[in-house]
Amino acid sequence: MTARSGRRPGGSLVGLVAALVLAGGCVVGGVNEGEPQRPLPQSTRQPTSPQAERTRADGTTSVAEFKEDMTVAVDKAEIYWAAQFRASGRRFQPVRRVVPYQREGEVACAGQALPRNNAVYCSAGDFIAYDVNWSVAAFRQVGDAFLYYLLGHEYAHGIQVRLGIRASFTIQQELQADCMAGAYIGGSIEAGQLRLEDGDLEEFREGLLAVGDDPDQPWFAEGAHGTAEQRSDSFFRGYESGLSACNLG
Repeated sequence: MTARSGRRPGGSLVGLVAALVLAGGCVVGGVNEGEPQRPLPQSTRQPTSPQAERTRADGTTSVAEFKEDMTVAVDKAEIYWAAQFRASGRRFQPVRRVVPYQREGEVACAGQALPRNNAVYCSAGDFIAYDVNWSVAAFRQVGDAFLYYLLGHEYAHGIQVRLGIRASFTIQQELQADCMAGAYIGGSIEAGQLRLEDGDLEEFREGLLAVGDDPDQPWFAEGAHGTAEQRSDSFFRGYESGLSACNLG
């Protein structure tokens, strides 16, 4: 993400808490499930070496670059949310830590082992955890822009907890987190914290297609996140219009 993109400023959190009516259906044993365990799209790009691949927009995607982008994504999320809380006169507390793991059971949340091929926010421990192998594969196959979405979605779950948001159905919580992730990325671009590169918007769309629920998944089911179309719509509403589009009040 390197080229500056113009955009309308996002909304603030002013008056948010009193207006919250949404719900917390995705909390299971203290885990806010960010992404379902679904296969990644097959890459059409050819590797330039065993350690790196090329993407449409971003050049090489080594593990070192992945780590750097993850660090930047966390840093920019903290800057964005600190500004939103400050604008509403509230104190911001960053998510306590971001933890990579490689094996199922290596990290637990409230006694529940975290599965492979996933990224989650653990409300019990106030941390984000992600399967590093799965995340690097997504980074290489989809692109670096998707990494910012992935981190932004999980960080949004942490913000929901901080704001006391409760929802009746998982899908409400998840689509709102998608919108909030879009607001974080778009707002960071507007503020000059991130720059959009040619191909990044396509990477967001491609990644969101990969994490949508199966079409026959009931919307009211526990763990439902929304179809690819619903998730994409929610993300880009936040990206274009900021937090005012995310039903926060």
